[in-house]
Amino acid sequence: MRVVVGLSGGVDSSVAALQLQREGHEVIGIFMRNWVDDTVTIDNACPWVDDANDALLVAQHLGIPFQVIDLSDAYKARIVDHMFAEYAAGRTPNPDVLCNREIKFDLFRQAAHQLGADAVATGHYCRKATTPDGMHRLLAGRDGNKDQSYFLCQVTQAQLSDALFPVGELEKPVVRRIAAEAKLPTAQKKDSQGLCFVGKVKLPEFLQQQLEVQHGPIVEVPAEGVIPGANPWDEPSFDLGQGREVGTHPGAHFFTIGQRRGLNVGGHVEPLFVIGKDMSTNTLYVGESDRHPGLHRQGLAMAEDQVHWIRPDRALEAPFDSMRVKARFRYRQPLQEAELRRTSDGYHLLFDAPQSGVAPGQFAAWHDAETGEEVLGSGVIS
Repeated sequence: MRVVVGLSGGVDSSVAALQLQREGHEVIGIFMRNWVDDTVTIDNACPWVDDANDALLVAQHLGIPFQVIDLSDAYKARIVDHMFAEYAAGRTPNPDVLCNREIKFDLFRQAAHQLGADAVATGHYCRKATTPDGMHRLLAGRDGNKDQSYFLCQVTQAQLSDALFPVGELEKPVVRRIAAEAKLPTAQKKDSQGLCFVGKVKLPEFLQQQLEVQHGPIVEVPAEGVIPGANPWDEPSFDLGQGREVGTHPGAHFFTIGQRRGLNVGGHVEPLFVIGKDMSTNTLYVGESDRHPGLHRQGLAMAEDQVHWIRPDRALEAPFDSMRVKARFRYRQPLQEAELRRTSDGYHLLFDAPQSGVAPGQFAAWHDAETGEEVLGSGVIS
């Protein structure tokens, strides 16, 4: 079988290619060049050339064909511009989820098919299975510390149909050991900590070089100043008569609900957290401690056109239908017991326990209720 592997220059995709080669497949490596603007890096090094070189070294080591494809124009249009617009509107997008839906399992997949690929492989820590009637299942990776199924929560049945995840059954230390034993050039390479498309820069630095700084007030609201929403999925409001200004910020669009870093406000026993934003006045509302009632919500809402089912055969068909699920709305967040309900114009996800830091724009993903292994669908939080 001819398999095209997305070689990122990291150890995971390197071992994915190695495993496929050992299974006897014809393997081709492709590096995706998604970003070309080196003005946003934190040093003078190009953010993608080093990774491309590492990918080339791996391909040479394995003796497989290799090429670089430039997807930067499409990436800017589909991912980066959307991300800036969402942050400017006060929402919290997830570019990594969009990258998988729009780039790795769309444009990259198309490029692979042009090379005659029978399958497309990545180094994601997740698994795939297929039911007897042909429905493809996205499953969590065996390594609970590295499971990346959340980042694939928007993929379709078609995108899963020819997807392979060769490291999904492995734990990260095993992947490192396989790479070292095979003397892969990336065996000791550290995992990337930057944005999936920028490289050597963190999200705050990237945003501050692209979005305008607009200083505004930080208002601390005491617990008794929180007014719960009428419904469990509504955001709380605040009695501003009980609030007090405690500092300033560089722009409300740089912050997300639940954030504690970057506020630079002292004089408190416990940390301050962002509990709300008013984009019209560029105001951040904060509360002291992770137990602050303004930080917690029992549920969230998603519009009808913002919900995607990986398993359309498991979808809720009629208004007021419901199902038990396990859900999360952040990567690495432990799965939470919840109930998914369909409404007349969307969906509500109601958690058994209050959740901290629910932010509009995030993706909520839900898994099967029994084991939590299979990702059934996802949606953008309203």
